[in-house]
This record gives sequence, C-alpha cells and structure tokens, in this order.
Amino acid sequence: MADVEKAFLETESGDRLPCLFNPAQLAISRSNSWRGDSMPGRGVPRLRYAGAQSGTMAVELFFDTTSDGSDVSTYTGKILDLMEVDYTLPGADEASGEGRPPYVTFHWGDLHSFKAVIHQLDLTFTYFSSTGTPLRATMNLVLRQYEKSNAFGRQNPTSGTPDPHRVHRVQPGETLDRIAAKYYGDSTRWRALAVANGIEDPLALRPGALLSIPRSEV
Repeated sequence: MADVEKAFLETESGDRLPCLFNPAQLAISRSNSWRGDSMPGRGVPRLRYAGAQSGTMAVELFFDTTSDGSDVSTYTGKILDLMEVDYTLPGADEASGEGRPPYVTFHWGDLHSFKAVIHQLDLTFTYFSSTGTPLRATMNLVLRQYEKSNAFGRQNPTSGTPDPHRVHRVQPGETLDRIAAKYYGDSTRWRALAVANGIEDPLALRPGALLSIPRSEV
C-alpha cells in the first residue's frame, strides 16, 4: 500500500511548509491577450496575438490543531510570511529598497505547480479554544506564475515512469469501489484508494474532492 502523500509548499530557499490536510480541489487559470482595433464603419476586427499572461493556481488549505490544542497560526503564519520582502534573496539590497517576496512551488505527490508568487491570501480562523487560541483555519491562496514553465510537472521527469499518479475528481454518487473499478478494473481495490488518500470513512466522499490514484502496481 502507498503512504499517504501530504501536500506542501516549497520555498525558494528549500524550506517545506506542510499542509495539515490535502486540498479538495485545485483550480488552474491561464489567459492570453488578443487585441483588435475597432474602426468606424467596419465590422468585427481580426484579432492579433498580444502575448501570454501569467497563469494562476487557486487552492484552499485547511488547518486544524484541535487534537493537541496548539496554536494553528504556527502553521498559517509561516505561509503569511511568504508575502513579505525577503532581502536575503539573490539580487536583493535592503539599502536601496531592491527586494521581493520569495517564489514558492506547490507539491502534492506527483503534482508540482509552476514556480509562483503568492498573489493573494485570505485567511479565516474558524474555531478557538476557551482562552482565544486559534485552533482551526481555512486559507485561500492564489499563486501567480513567476516564470515560464508547465502548470504541473511529473515528480521525476527523467525517470520515464509511464504511469504516474493520476487525479480523479469525485462525482456526485460515486463510491470508492466504483472508482477502483474504473481505474483498476477491480472494485475490491478501493482499500488502496482509501489508504493513498487518508480516507477513514469510504462512504463519506465529498463530490468535487480530488483523489490521488496510485500506480496500478500498488
């Protein structure tokens, strides 16, 4: 059986910031610029390509420390800090005000995002201890592409593995055994899916959730 793959953010300096729970979904957005000059008395103009825009990835992260009572901001604060200017990065100069926040990469098993900066962060604390310590939070991140790259890359591009982990979006009414039958041709393989995704109750699948589908040899 495969170990549960936990998502994490990797910073430009190589630090790993763990996501306590894997996200339910990821949203990738790309756009190109096209221009057409309107002319009086003319019809629809022919468009001309004016360049690509940086891609974005939106992800909702969930943090919960109710099991040990620790402050959940220990985890969320490290991600908040990634929006601050880091003068230790190459080319930065605090004296002249030359600096930027670091880029990050989102990893989840075989999924790897493009290098990105945190474009927007919305953090909501949703549960507190009796003393006011935040114990549960949701964080909506919008990552914006930092440089040219693929939206997602394989875990090891040189390995030549023909069948990397796939991702399946749960549809209303779907069950693990049906999903196992779809990918493996064997409904009894549902346990492999449950273990790979940390699912304790196979009857409580959320429509829209993303499941990692381990390689067929698992």
